Formats: sequence, C-alpha cells, structure tokens
Amino acid sequence: MAIALAFGLTALRYPIGDLSRAGPGLFPAMISGMLLVIGVATVVRSFLVEGVPLEFNFRNIGLILASLCGFAVISMYLNMIAGIIFMVFCSGFAASSYSWVRNAKVSAGLIVMALALQKLLGLNLPLY
Repeated sequence: MAIALAFGLTALRYPIGDLSRAGPGLFPAMISGMLLVIGVATVVRSFLVEGVPLEFNFRNIGLILASLCGFAVISMYLNMIAGIIFMVFCSGFAASSYSWVRNAKVSAGLIVMALALQKLLGLNLPLY
C-alpha cells in the first residue's frame, strides 16, 4: 500500500487530463489507485479470516525455479515452443497430482497465446 501511495502521489504531480484526452499522470494514478484498493481489501480481509500457517516446500520451489531457468535456456538456444513445453511439464511435478494430459493442454494453450502475440501484435518471439 505504501508503494501504491508513493507512486500515486507522485503521479498527481503530472497533468491527469480526462479519459478522452489522457495526461501523463492518468495511467500511473489509475494503476496505483487500483493497487491501493487491493491492498486495503487484503488488510481488511486479514482481520476477518482466520490465519493459516505458511509452509515452505523447498522441493516445489526448486522445481519452479528449475522450470523457469530451463525455459530461459531452452528458449535462447533452441526455440520458445520447446521452452514452453519444458517449463509446463517440469513445473507440473510441483502439483499435488501429475497429469500429462493437463500439462499438454496447458502447453498447447500457452503456445497458441505465444503465436497470437507473435502474429497479431508483431512481437519478436523466437517460437520456431
């Protein structure tokens, strides 16, 4: 909430404009306002809901980190489609139940999204 306030108050120094002709301060003010609302809602909810102890599963943290690092390396040296497939199947081991069918569906969805970003928005993604 403090970060949202800091950016929001700084954004108010710039001209806001209106929605039809936005100034440079409108977008940061809106985003910081939304983050502030989310922060306040989280704090209020924390007083109303019973606390749950936080448990660290270092195996799962390691699997997620390995899948992200593998995605970066495979995308750099091979292609991004192979990196996406590796990331999904490797991070799937951190789930409570492993399903290769679910992983294949998630991989296909992410590949379709990456293709859409490449073809429709013109992003320079090394997909193949």
